[in-house]
Amino acid sequence: MKRRYKRIVAKFGTNLLTAGEQLDLAQMKALVDQVAALRRDGVEAIVVTSGAVAAGRSRLGVTRSRRDIPFRQVLAAVGQGQLMQAYDRLFGEHGIAVAQTLLTRRDLSDRLSYLNARNTLLALLQYGVVPIVNENDAVAVEELAESRIGENDTLAALTANLVDADLLVLLMTREGLYTADPQQDPSATLVRRVERIDATIEAYAGGSEAQGTGGMVTKLQAARLATAGGTEVVFAGGREPDVLLRLARGEAVGTFFPATADRLESRKRWILSGLAIRGSIVIDEGAARALRERKTSLLPAGVKDVCGSFERGETVEIATAGEERVGCGITNYGSEEMLAIRGAKSSQIASILGYDYGAEAVHRDNLVLV
Repeated sequence: MKRRYKRIVAKFGTNLLTAGEQLDLAQMKALVDQVAALRRDGVEAIVVTSGAVAAGRSRLGVTRSRRDIPFRQVLAAVGQGQLMQAYDRLFGEHGIAVAQTLLTRRDLSDRLSYLNARNTLLALLQYGVVPIVNENDAVAVEELAESRIGENDTLAALTANLVDADLLVLLMTREGLYTADPQQDPSATLVRRVERIDATIEAYAGGSEAQGTGGMVTKLQAARLATAGGTEVVFAGGREPDVLLRLARGEAVGTFFPATADRLESRKRWILSGLAIRGSIVIDEGAARALRERKTSLLPAGVKDVCGSFERGETVEIATAGEERVGCGITNYGSEEMLAIRGAKSSQIASILGYDYGAEAVHRDNLVLV
């Protein structure tokens, strides 16, 4: 087939992969067959999968009434083996090896670990292996905010950025993003293309699906992250016939989000991920315009306030006073220093602090806009 994309990250949601309280092996086989067909045509594919908790619940024969975190970790630990066993068998029918890849926020927030994860995934693709990526729910708990990514939509976007994917596909039970919940509003229509995720698009998002931890809100967040890194995104129905094959050759299926930026180098993708953010810098509207329109560095004169505590060289979020996110960057000054020099001219930094680390609060080479 004539293809448009060469490297695809495909995320399979919990409700797509499960039938009742157990894995839907027929549905899994249909998706695996498509990934195998992509591989035969030379398309590299990474699968980000949900379903471990549901698989563990089925294996242990327990109900969904208990939802405390330690118990969910037990289910994830049991279910991950069941999930990988199913993938290994189904891909094995095509002579394709798979590799389990479990990640946490901590793995991706450290620059060296981020690069190690990237190198491992790219090496697996080079050897013809299909990586099966999941969050390490057995060790990542919600109370440890620095460890947990949150849900697999975000993990899929981070993975797409990690490996420079051409396309991120979020497969679910619905056909894409609708103007309203089609189960509750018969007049709801499918949104075919989203040029920009604005307030109108965000208003279309509803709550999470039955067994999953994500929903349309998290999918939009994932789309914003991936498109800002140069990856195109599609929301599509996972039960559509040959949906991955059709998308790979550029067919219009589901809801399409074009990339909003050129492909970023790996270092800037890591900054953009936001996993290492330690605080935020609040800037004025003039500074926001200068960053966006003229691609300048952020100077102390444009800084209005500082939130949180961070050290020089750490990653911070940059936002306006109206809480509009502008970007992320590696700061030249710590939070206390930034508070001291906010609003000042660059020439005044040394006289205020007694030293300086440069004229910029955040240099443009260490800054990524969203």
